[in-house]
Amino acid sequence: MDDQVCPRCKTTKYRNPSLKLMINVCGHCLCESCVELLFLKGSGSCPECNVPLRRSNFRIQMFEDPKVEKEVNIRQRVIRDFNKREEDFASLAEYNDYLEMIEEIIYNLANNIDTTNTNKRIDQYKKENREITTKNKAKLSRDEYELEQIIEMEKEMNEQRRQELLLLEQENRKKKHKNKEELIDSLIASHEDASKIVDKYAQKAEEECQITLPKPPPPPQPKQTQFSTGIKFSHQSGFSAIPKSEEGPLYTYETPVFKFDGPMAPSLMEIEKNGYMTYMRSENGMERAGGFKTNISCMRAIQEALIGLYYGC
Repeated sequence: MDDQVCPRCKTTKYRNPSLKLMINVCGHCLCESCVELLFLKGSGSCPECNVPLRRSNFRIQMFEDPKVEKEVNIRQRVIRDFNKREEDFASLAEYNDYLEMIEEIIYNLANNIDTTNTNKRIDQYKKENREITTKNKAKLSRDEYELEQIIEMEKEMNEQRRQELLLLEQENRKKKHKNKEELIDSLIASHEDASKIVDKYAQKAEEECQITLPKPPPPPQPKQTQFSTGIKFSHQSGFSAIPKSEEGPLYTYETPVFKFDGPMAPSLMEIEKNGYMTYMRSENGMERAGGFKTNISCMRAIQEALIGLYYGC
């Protein structure tokens, strides 16, 4: 509860359960009442850092930590411009360097580190890669549009199915009401045993009121859509049949063989030869007289650290 407090008016979530904290690009939050009061003319400055702000840029704080909220907002803004994909690069190493550059920019902006040069770097990138950025934005918007079409199609099918079930339920209710009226009329007019009449109409009602749900129509098959993750989406249901092979079974189970003997720990000679003691202090004369040697202590440290691997230790 202490985190949910307006830094200006000191209103807490405990005193006002309907408190709404709002945040801007600077990362400092204010309650909705203070935003309306301070930014009555549409613009003003942050009470904590005096950064010029606009009322239209305030949004409701989603996370309790304002730093997280600020980083999420910065990440969304940066990724809108840095939207290259792996296929836009000649090698995987260049793509990884590009991702590291994005994370460095986000970190600098989120922690107010060299913001002036970082913003210049963003502007320079936008000028140099405007064509690729625009193309990727258009491609992403097409993919999102196709995904929305698929979702809308599924909603229409679900609504159609719901209407069919509603009509069946109404027909079933009408049949029950009609059967009840016929039963009352038969009991009044007939001279037969009442229990036999009731049993006959109960059996009739059970036969008439069986709800047989129609099979849903097969969904239309839109074209496959490949999104930025590389996954191809298509509107399919169920699993595809396993292909048959004339050569034999597709899979033959083989009992796995587990090796429980781990590698041998390095010997004293290997420890001295392979540079294990490069960053270790050598023993002095007094320690050597007491039986202490650096290679033995190094071997014991290796055995304790990797005891789960060296079963032969």
